[in-house]
Amino acid sequence: MTARAAFLDVERSLTGRRWTTRGQVAGDTSAPLEAERAGFALSQRLGLPEILGQVLAARGVGLDDAEGFLNPTLRASLTDPYELKDMAKAADRLAAAILRGEKIAIFGDYDVDGATSTALLHRFLTAIGGKPRVYIPDRMAEGYGPNAPALLALKREGAAVCITVDCGITAFAPLEAATEAGLDMIVVDHHVAEPSLPRAVAVVNPNRLDEDSPHRQLAAVGVAFLLVVALNRKLREEGWYRTRPEPDLLQWLDLVALGTVCDVVPLTGLNRALVAQGLKVLGWRNNTGLRALCDVAKIDEPAGTYHLGFLLGPRVNAGGRVGRADLGTRLLSTEDAAEAAALAAELDRFNTERKLIEQQVQDEALAQVEHHADGPLLVAAGEGWHPGVIGIVAGRLKERFHRPALVIAFDDKGIGKGSGRSISGFALGPAVIAAHQAGLLVNGGGHAMAAGFTLERDKLSAFRDFLTERAAAWLEGGEATPVLSIDGALRPGGATVELLETLGRVGPFGVGNPEPRFAFPAARILGADVVGENHVRCQLGDADGRRLKAIAFRALDSGLGEALLKAGSMPLHVAGHLRIDRWQGNEKVQLLIDDAAKAR
Repeated sequence: MTARAAFLDVERSLTGRRWTTRGQVAGDTSAPLEAERAGFALSQRLGLPEILGQVLAARGVGLDDAEGFLNPTLRASLTDPYELKDMAKAADRLAAAILRGEKIAIFGDYDVDGATSTALLHRFLTAIGGKPRVYIPDRMAEGYGPNAPALLALKREGAAVCITVDCGITAFAPLEAATEAGLDMIVVDHHVAEPSLPRAVAVVNPNRLDEDSPHRQLAAVGVAFLLVVALNRKLREEGWYRTRPEPDLLQWLDLVALGTVCDVVPLTGLNRALVAQGLKVLGWRNNTGLRALCDVAKIDEPAGTYHLGFLLGPRVNAGGRVGRADLGTRLLSTEDAAEAAALAAELDRFNTERKLIEQQVQDEALAQVEHHADGPLLVAAGEGWHPGVIGIVAGRLKERFHRPALVIAFDDKGIGKGSGRSISGFALGPAVIAAHQAGLLVNGGGHAMAAGFTLERDKLSAFRDFLTERAAAWLEGGEATPVLSIDGALRPGGATVELLETLGRVGPFGVGNPEPRFAFPAARILGADVVGENHVRCQLGDADGRRLKAIAFRALDSGLGEALLKAGSMPLHVAGHLRIDRWQGNEKVQLLIDDAAKAR
């Protein structure tokens, strides 16, 4: 049996998944061979290493697309912002406000996408001579999205126009009240819209139902960047820069990259170019707040999507989750190094606190759902759970059970704040919107992979049944057994720093362009032990005596962790991602274990 055939023989792993070659259609046994042939053709025609060709082919990249994929540029990918509906109206109204010296307010969300979107607009408007007023709602006191009291207060402060970013698309009553009071509203959002739109001067959203833009996958910060491009062009046409310097918009792509990665939107098309170029800008360390955040996160190497998604993003989010909602936006907007250092340190402390709260809620949610995890949908609800961590916990449940998961925190008044995470194939946001339209929710919305909502306690059962019915219909037409996609097979000695440098050309990695995953067939597990609270580390060995460091995070209480600790001389097929482990000036490769299976 070849190495490739060995890992493809895994029908049910220790985490309950079937292993396939990436891109393989269920039952298509010719797919691995076809992928190898396509990869070989790419490598030969373009002069690429063979493994790079295989990884590209597994992602559906053909000969005509390979050059653009490997070298994504804004010049090739950036759309004309005016292709988005209402973009011209938004740019015209904001340009008029700037030319007349009117006060502009920015109403942002408290997550990373909202914080980066708000900071981007704040930095641009400040750079061109404005003094924008930023408002971030308190998660606990005000909840998600625009509310009438806050908008009316901005009007009383003298704001003539208000931009909502990463929120607002379903805020019908608050925007109606603001508009009636004379505050011109501009919605900049990316969440799925309802058939009717809120009352506003302009609604810029690639996910409007009447929108035909090819960029539906943009995060809110990507939409905000297109607004900045359009507004900058309008101001240039109006002669605004005849007496003042025109800002370089590319300097803020680090913010765009951070928000795009952390909102877990597909890194394809324009998103891929924005993140690729944004990572280069981040490497310049010119953003005072991001530089301070990198310091507290101890990032002393060129940052990639992993650093954005798992080190920087959670710290920016921590303010909105368990601290003060505006901390992330303030950090990303400031030019004061001392203030940035203080804010970054505070967010770091809140992130530590968030982890403790999250673990408690996760344990209680897990106890609720683990006995019916075979159902099509997971729903956990608790009294007094912190609303700031329910989205993270929903994501953990989704990852563990490969089911759409919703977690709801009820307060003492019987009002629940809920957050959900989905898996490929089940569009959660539209399902939540349908539940709202059916009268089961106070409000709700989202996109395919994530959603947020508010409901009353007595509607919980009906809401659960409503979504379960839709999830069951989806499950009947899909594959019940979760799949782990693998790009190829390696032996421990083949996992080298040079290999990772080659594979880096396929990045940036994320949804839509997953980090390459490799199988190590029939590997010997050596020196397995427990590190931290619940991680299992070990080494993989091969017949040539070569070894590869490996670790399985949060695996101690799972079948995977148990198998690694008890493997002894029994070989296991092991699958995971490779990372460079830098320590005291040395570079070695480490495997982050995703899964394992018994070797036959």
